[in-house]
Amino acid sequence: MRQPTASTTRWARNGDTSIAYRTIGEGPVDLVFLSGLISHVEALLEEPGALRFFTRLAQTARVVLVDRRGSGLSDPHHGEFTDELDVADLEAVLDALGTERAVLMGYTGGASQALAFAAIHPERTLALLLYAPVVRNLRDEEVEWASSEEERAVRVALLVSEWGTGANLARIAPSVAEDARMRAWLARLERQSMTPSGLERMSAALATVDVRPHLGRIRVPTLIMHRTRDVLIDVRHSRYLAERIAGARLVELAGVDNLPMVGDAEAILGEIEAFLTGGRRGGGLQRELLTVLFTDIVDATGRAASIGDARWRDLLAAHDAAIRATLVSFGGEEVKTIGDAFLATFAGPPSQAVRCAAAILEAVEPLGLTVRIGMHTGECERIGGDVGGMAVHIAARVGAMAKGGEVLMSGTTFGTVVGSGLSFSDRGHHRLKGIPGEWPIFVLAGGDGGSAPSPA
Repeated sequence: MRQPTASTTRWARNGDTSIAYRTIGEGPVDLVFLSGLISHVEALLEEPGALRFFTRLAQTARVVLVDRRGSGLSDPHHGEFTDELDVADLEAVLDALGTERAVLMGYTGGASQALAFAAIHPERTLALLLYAPVVRNLRDEEVEWASSEEERAVRVALLVSEWGTGANLARIAPSVAEDARMRAWLARLERQSMTPSGLERMSAALATVDVRPHLGRIRVPTLIMHRTRDVLIDVRHSRYLAERIAGARLVELAGVDNLPMVGDAEAILGEIEAFLTGGRRGGGLQRELLTVLFTDIVDATGRAASIGDARWRDLLAAHDAAIRATLVSFGGEEVKTIGDAFLATFAGPPSQAVRCAAAILEAVEPLGLTVRIGMHTGECERIGGDVGGMAVHIAARVGAMAKGGEVLMSGTTFGTVVGSGLSFSDRGHHRLKGIPGEWPIFVLAGGDGGSAPSPA
């Protein structure tokens, strides 16, 4: 199946204000994703989990990401937010896309924009999807679980003081709070979304948001989803809305994370798919059984230092060309390069991947380079043009164990190529960092099976 891809960023005009948007996929209907406070339509997709989430969602609909005015790549905003302003901005985006009717997905504070539009323009709203929505930002007698003005001021001050550092990850996705890569992504997303002073202005402008005037006018199919133990948004917001929107369906999910792409994202995606299409295909369409291969130059830094930058660039270019030619000969797919390392995948029998690995060792030898190679066979997730999943992590860990000139593989790969005519040695069982259990590791005997396949 062809993987949905993201378009370049475009702008819609509402008067003198430009509103940034981009699309993912070419689905039968448009689904407009409206985020809360943090938004940047380009930085958002830099995190593999977020890209996977929206790519998977784009199997059901064309996804439209929008930066609310005052955030991301949209123009700054210095006044109050009104329902009329939010609705006009969204209407400008739909007009720019040539979209008559769309599904609106409001995430946290983005629910106010989605609800206002559905109430004012039901003729342009196919359905509403609300994930961890907010009824009202400030507490009153009816919404008693919301923050008081003092509590909100303290929370905003803390948010501003740590803006752009990634420290806020613990407040929106505690299950990955210690993940350095996720923290770095969130830090960049915050910095790209707005400045600390912009955050203060946005928070002040949104403080009085209250969706209750719209609820009696919602007459479109509505699905509300919320993780019951969400640490950021109290689930009572969703329960309140579900009781007051005619025909709304509430689905409470397990988990503490507010970010939808963290935790059991497939549960959310499955509910959306069933709501929009009446059935679930599941995430299996994105999973493939592949052999994952990592290559890495041994002592690349030392070699570059000894011959100088100019010669090293030329040598690295020759190395890359040799590996690419070998991958083509054996039917491998280059996924990406990471510095001087290659990540490639092979469909079909793993023996082709093993033979390709041996041929790579031979191909780079005339260059005076030594590489090490690791591989594993398992289910991988397709993420746009990239691959992910535990199989990729295992292959990387196996490769890190290899010595120069070695091809190491997991017992899974070894077990599928027994009887192929290739020779191996047992390296025993090993623990792989971050991978449960002990794994049998095997090394390919040098020089066996390295010739290219015949045309037949």
